Amino acid sequence: MKIKIMGYEEKNLSEMIKIWNEIVEEGNAFPQEELLTVQTGAEFFASQTYSAVAVNSETEEVCGLYILHPNNVGRCAHICNASYAVSSDFRGQHIGEKLVLDCMMQGKLHGFKILQFNAVVATNIHARHLYERLGFVLLGTIPQGFRMKDGHYEDICPYYREL
Repeated sequence: MKIKIMGYEEKNLSEMIKIWNEIVEEGNAFPQEELLTVQTGAEFFASQTYSAVAVNSETEEVCGLYILHPNNVGRCAHICNASYAVSSDFRGQHIGEKLVLDCMMQGKLHGFKILQFNAVVATNIHARHLYERLGFVLLGTIPQGFRMKDGHYEDICPYYREL
């Protein structure tokens, strides 16, 4: 399967919303609890600095996505943040790595100097291994910083990397 990463288009929104909501419903990675609707999804993805999709170039199916935006304002606006989502149908095929690499390039193109992840759930070992392999630095651990879907708490691990 050949994957292309590109800025999203309106025609991608329904698949993007489906993938985003799948992660939210799993309840083990994104902090959001509200599912996106067609209206809120369109507004959400349009409000980011950059939103991208991973598309199977053979079928044109959206396999994953990411959002990129400032992590803070003013004197900290040079630090960006991102979230990544890969459809459960396509996990384990290194699409997440392609998304992160493209995001790092886009972050730099948009003038950011640092990419920071505020709340990587400690049990999300696949993401953590990917970030560490790509040179992200673990800043520490915030005990019980994430409430899982079943109500128990897991640690979160902030990471950063200079762009």
